[in-house]
Amino acid sequence: MQDENEFIRVLWHLYEKSLMLHDTGSFNKVLNFYLIDSLAHIDYTAGIYAYHYESPKNIMGAEYLRWRIDEEKKGDRIKFPGFINWLREKKPEKFARLPSLWQMIYDTEDPAGYRSFRIVLDPDSRSPLPADFFYAVIDEFFEPEFLKSLYDDASLSVLFKEYLSTA
Repeated sequence: MQDENEFIRVLWHLYEKSLMLHDTGSFNKVLNFYLIDSLAHIDYTAGIYAYHYESPKNIMGAEYLRWRIDEEKKGDRIKFPGFINWLREKKPEKFARLPSLWQMIYDTEDPAGYRSFRIVLDPDSRSPLPADFFYAVIDEFFEPEFLKSLYDDASLSVLFKEYLSTA
């Protein structure tokens, strides 16, 4: 039954989260883009484990993710992966506190990446990601300290601006 599918529960866990207590309009625009983008990749990956690939939910998710390919090339968004690697080298304590999905996907030394919009940690593995992985990465993106760091005048945003001035 669908109710027994562990990835349906993962999606419920994601959909029960809220940014209501935050003024996302005051988030750094690039960091906000990558926050929402990461949530979309989490949703899409868990969604294809929970529903048929051709379900309307997954088709809509893929359409958003196709759109974002061009969007990530606009303005300073294109510099985000470099920023993550700069943090790894110059500010390892801050890098260590980033959501692990950002660490894995954007670290040039990590094999993880987005493949056909899916989160893939090991390109040589055909095994689906375990449900526990999704719970952990979802919770990291909704950690209050992380969300506070996304505001335009907050720590991660300030570091991103510092990176931009040196890049």
